[in-house]
Amino acid sequence: MALAAKATQEFVPIKEVRDGMIVLKDGGLRAIVLANSTNLSLKSSDEQRATILQFQSFLNTIDFSIQISVQSRKLDIRPYLLLLENRMKVQTEPLLKLQTREYIDFIKNFTESVSIMTKSFFVVVPYTPVSFKTDSGIFKGFFSKRSREEIKAAEQTDFEEKRSQLEQRVSVIQQGLSRCGIKSVQLGTEEVVEVFYKVFNPGEIEGKIELEKTN
Repeated sequence: MALAAKATQEFVPIKEVRDGMIVLKDGGLRAIVLANSTNLSLKSSDEQRATILQFQSFLNTIDFSIQISVQSRKLDIRPYLLLLENRMKVQTEPLLKLQTREYIDFIKNFTESVSIMTKSFFVVVPYTPVSFKTDSGIFKGFFSKRSREEIKAAEQTDFEEKRSQLEQRVSVIQQGLSRCGIKSVQLGTEEVVEVFYKVFNPGEIEGKIELEKTN
């Protein structure tokens, strides 16, 4: 008997991406913080030691787990080449037009012979609330009588409470990274969707993953 093919999303524990927050199927939330890098090799020995100790102190101060993810991808130079092509078309000076064409050819040849990689650094911040079972006895009868509007309002309230807790954790992470000299920003809905699209479609450069989104 042939087994029915399952969509990849059935194996992904994500229910939706909502207001920049990843809502898991088990009710937990995740936020993704994009951080820049710092080149320790350009720092003096004292600066290197200070940065490492500050980062160690930052890790020791947080009382929840985090995940640090690094993504390496081949640089897509096509948008830059397209920009140069458009500028060359409107260029009226013959010499500048020729130089632009030579520069475009140089960039194409260089990127074809050398793999230029870009690295993105992400910090995944989790929040998993403590769940209480209320599916038996008088509680089950009470909650089953609630209208759809009441259930929706209760779910929204629950989401807002969990989001508030997660945003506090994100603030702690960003402040800690800032003390280490690392700039960071929390990803919004579109950025989060794009990250997961690239994870599950490594051979494609652009596109959107079909996750349910609530703005």
